[in-house]
Amino acid sequence: MSESGTLYIVATPLGNLDDITFRAVQTLREADAIACEDTRRASILLRHLSITGKRLLSYHSHNEHKTAGTITGLLLDGTSVALVTDAGTPAVSDPGYTLVQEAWEAGIRIVPIPGPSALTTALSVCPLPTSSFYFAGFLPHKKGRKSRLEYLASLQSTFVLYESPYRIPKLLDELDIHCPDARIFVARELTKLHEELLCGSSGELREHFMNRKIRGEFVVIVSPAPSLSTTKNSSNTDADHH
Repeated sequence: MSESGTLYIVATPLGNLDDITFRAVQTLREADAIACEDTRRASILLRHLSITGKRLLSYHSHNEHKTAGTITGLLLDGTSVALVTDAGTPAVSDPGYTLVQEAWEAGIRIVPIPGPSALTTALSVCPLPTSSFYFAGFLPHKKGRKSRLEYLASLQSTFVLYESPYRIPKLLDELDIHCPDARIFVARELTKLHEELLCGSSGELREHFMNRKIRGEFVVIVSPAPSLSTTKNSSNTDADHH
């Protein structure tokens, strides 16, 4: 029986393709196959890194339960697989958990290749108290959303959410109801050209995004205690106009 392959969990850039570690590049070069959330997005990164001829396996939220078994089978046959998502660290509010769980149960060696994470990137520049926090990831879209927000508000401590640009206005309205006195920090388009960092009340942030097309994924950090006055930080001075 052949020795099992290794599953590498590889963090990849959030936006700026140069934000990748030497070890991650080496791992992607040496892996027999790369399991990716979107093969097209992965191909862009691989071309940037001058990595060619790799076997790409589609592994995303809609097929992960089915595909995890297939990838585990490849690993048991001796194939080394690097898992990447579209951006950031796999399995942190991104596909990966099911594969990691199955690999653990099968006794396969799993190696983390650390690097970019939207969570830690946003926390590093947040002016609100973050020495301890609760990470809630994405809220349910419908069922359970209200009760989840009520629970987070009851914690009386800083919590962190991920949100899409389509639901950020709704989220700000909800935070105004459940956490009316909270200070809120939002990070949008992290490491990209139109990166934007904002801090204020839910009403102030809602006014900022009113009547404009909102793009990019958000990290939202909510602190129940009043903190700094409203501030704005954009790496591109024209960010408000995009």
